[in-house]
Amino acid sequence: MEFQAGKYDIIVTGAGHAGCEAALAAARMGMNTLVVALNLDAVALMACNPAIGGTSKGHLVREVDALGGEMGINIDKSFIQIRMLNTGKGPAVHSLRAQADKKKYQAEMKFTLENQKNLTLCQGEVEEIRTSGGRVCGVKLATGEVYSCRSVIVASGVYLKSRIIIGEYSVDSGPNGLFPANRLSENLKDLGFRLQRFKTGTPARVNKKSLDFSKMIIQPGDPRVYPFSFLNKPIEREQVPCWLTYTNERTHQIIRENLHRSPMYSGVIEGIGARYCPSIEDKVVRFHEKMSHQIFIEPEGLHTNEMYVQGMSSSLPVDVQIAAYRTIPGMEQVEIMRPAYAIEYDCIDSTQLKLSLESRNIEGLFLAGQINGSSGYEEAAAQGIIAGINAVQYIRQEEPLILDRSDAYIGVLIDDLVTKGTPEPYRMMTSRAEYRLLLRQDNADMRLTEKGYRIGLVEEERYQKLCTKQETIQRELEKLRNAVIPPSEWVNEYLEDKGSSPLKSGIQLYDLLKRPEISFSDIIKLGETTEQIQPEIQVQLEIHAKYDGYIQKQLKQVEQFKKMEKLKIPRDLDYSNITGLKTESMQKLQKMQPENIGQASRISGVSPADISVLMVYLEKRRREKRSNEA
Repeated sequence: MEFQAGKYDIIVTGAGHAGCEAALAAARMGMNTLVVALNLDAVALMACNPAIGGTSKGHLVREVDALGGEMGINIDKSFIQIRMLNTGKGPAVHSLRAQADKKKYQAEMKFTLENQKNLTLCQGEVEEIRTSGGRVCGVKLATGEVYSCRSVIVASGVYLKSRIIIGEYSVDSGPNGLFPANRLSENLKDLGFRLQRFKTGTPARVNKKSLDFSKMIIQPGDPRVYPFSFLNKPIEREQVPCWLTYTNERTHQIIRENLHRSPMYSGVIEGIGARYCPSIEDKVVRFHEKMSHQIFIEPEGLHTNEMYVQGMSSSLPVDVQIAAYRTIPGMEQVEIMRPAYAIEYDCIDSTQLKLSLESRNIEGLFLAGQINGSSGYEEAAAQGIIAGINAVQYIRQEEPLILDRSDAYIGVLIDDLVTKGTPEPYRMMTSRAEYRLLLRQDNADMRLTEKGYRIGLVEEERYQKLCTKQETIQRELEKLRNAVIPPSEWVNEYLEDKGSSPLKSGIQLYDLLKRPEISFSDIIKLGETTEQIQPEIQVQLEIHAKYDGYIQKQLKQVEQFKKMEKLKIPRDLDYSNITGLKTESMQKLQKMQPENIGQASRISGVSPADISVLMVYLEKRRREKRSNEA
């Protein structure tokens, strides 16, 4: 029996990493928001690795933070180790990664949601999204409660008809033995969504007391801690190490001998797995020439002996898992506390969404996170904050916040999902971003905080901090360009000691900083300045100088890209009326209804010739419209 239980502006289904960011964004922008979670003990659950960030994912966290999100702030509270990755490469691929105390991460995020103004949490299973006249009007829970609302954000993660698989054993279940959501899939089908079946997995958790770390390689955190959130200063905290070990031929032999028991190869698993995060059995088969694979042993928290075995995701039977794990140096006596498993789940074909993450067919219905075919906490959070913002913009009847591929990694992520779709769990990578030198993790605040401020999510204090930072960078750049250092015996000796060419005439400090072997600390010494400049400002000044030419080149590329993005396509355009389009292109354009020429050009199967035909048609249509109006 159903009954009216309440009325809200926005309802978020799911309280994982997407749901948390969506709900917080909506509530902070003034909307009365309800979050319905299957289990309140699983709010912000780290069902897989106990970590936030990593290559390209660190960029997403910084961008979520710059827009006014919570993930960066929360991991700064709960990290137990932090490292900047890829420091041997250029700044475009530098990425923060932090090990979390997973229970503390959950507790801090849940506490934040519980104490957020305009936000209510409740436990339940949403079984139906209700619509009226093509618009969302509410949700119904399995236990009979009906809540009315003006917008719904579906952030159901991997719980839709989820199934856990370990060897010959399978059970309908969410991660960590939590209940699955078995009813919403059919409702989404009834609403016109095309569903896909994906698969992901997780390694075993093992007992720390059963490991011999003397046979492994210690992996300490960085001595200087750079926080994720732009609001925070460097954090001093005792860190715990991770450990590195390797598989070997004996490990691989055990896996090969038991492939017939693997549900991946026996046909038991129907879902499509992630190409860039393969199971250990998949790695052994696909990369058969490799004699070993890296295995990282990562602590799950300060108050548990559970250790996460990064690199050993598997769906093999437990006896095979134990045998394989015990061939690895330092794990000869390992005790498995939670076995590795695969999980299958339903998700949608994400090409059914607009760039705002709103459904193309149902007004006010937004979807974010793994329901859209992505993988990873960071990808989910990035979609969550955009869905939350745009649900508010929808209610306000204002333009949605759409980040394009030159604005942010978030823009790349969403454009890839919506424009290209994904045949497998999507993972963000730096190689997907064409303008990655401009989209660095260190400048996410300068790219996005003003956008968050304009829509009312970023508070005044953060915005003023950004303005001060930008003013300082511009002032210091001018100083570097105007200051000239003359040659002298001392200066040339210093440069030669650094492996740099001596000066024959005066040189601007800015040009001197362009030299690869010269750092900003050298400039301070050579410029004889005593002014204290914050490390984050020094980083910006170095990047400006050393990559100036590359940055200018990429800015010109972005200018051309923006021209294509500004060429809007009418939503009512009937592509079947355009003479000269290939049939395949016409069908794909009609199905996708791209918002601009740039997006149309990225649809698979639409050729440059088709784009030319489309542009000619739109120009002709615009001229006819102007002529008729005259």
